[in-house]
Amino acid sequence: MFKKLNDKLIKSVKSKRINVFLLFLVISFGILMLTKLSKTYTNTIAFNIEKQNIPETDIILDDSLPILNITLKTQGFNFLKYYFDKPKIKLDFSSKINRTDSMYIWNNQTAFSDIILQFDSDIEVLNVNPDTLRFIYDENKIKKVPVKLNSNIQFKLGFDMLESFNLKPDSIKIIGPKSVLTDIDVVETRNLDLSDVASNFSERIKIKNINDSDNVKISPNEVLVSGKVDKFTEGKLKIPVEIINIPDSVQIKFFPKTATLTYYTSLLHFKSIKNEDFKVICDFKTIDNNQTYLIPELVEQPLHIKNVRLNPNKIEFIITE
Repeated sequence: MFKKLNDKLIKSVKSKRINVFLLFLVISFGILMLTKLSKTYTNTIAFNIEKQNIPETDIILDDSLPILNITLKTQGFNFLKYYFDKPKIKLDFSSKINRTDSMYIWNNQTAFSDIILQFDSDIEVLNVNPDTLRFIYDENKIKKVPVKLNSNIQFKLGFDMLESFNLKPDSIKIIGPKSVLTDIDVVETRNLDLSDVASNFSERIKIKNINDSDNVKISPNEVLVSGKVDKFTEGKLKIPVEIINIPDSVQIKFFPKTATLTYYTSLLHFKSIKNEDFKVICDFKTIDNNQTYLIPELVEQPLHIKNVRLNPNKIEFIITE
């Protein structure tokens, strides 16, 4: 019993000694670091460029990220923040940067004072390298282009759309360099996927990113797509065939005299569709030598139909005189 108590006491003393040692070690390390950080150092740090106040009429085309290597002299404490966060330096394009016909030119000699003002008074700026930065630019242009819908819409059996999709807006503005916008004549939407559609729909869909999209702005960046859906049915009518452009010196006989026309329409418009709404012709001028048939063509039809088919697709004929 006494031996166990003695062992616990020894372990407790040893543990306290270790804790005290670790405490002194931490304190010593902290004092060492404070001493080091309170000293003055000279170091060169790479600063990323943050471009500010670029005129709205211009756009910088540089793909690379320009960097300024700035040599600083200050206490170690002040250097700590540059190692924990990516340092940036601001360049104001509205002042002290020369503008030519094709580029902006930043020069250390004329803009050195702007660099100094971005640091605290206890930080001394010794050197900036390189002493010149060039930024190629282009003029911004505004262009209005139509929107093309990409869609994959599956309708429920017996349902369909009679009219085309309605896009609001059907065209949008793109803003960017003239050299980029020249080749853009249309913008496309992301894909609209719908299945088992049996009623009217309205969906917002984003515009696809444009190549070189970092330099091109889209306004707006989405469109409202809507469609009127109705129940559909199939209709059939026999339409008389008319032959046109027969020379006065020629007489023909042809067969069949009518063509069966199959179409697809909504129930709403089905009863209003009549034979008189259609016209089927064959143009005698289109035949080749020794050809014994004509091709029927639907040249008139009402607005409210789709998927029209003609049968037969050939009209036989013979010349009688």
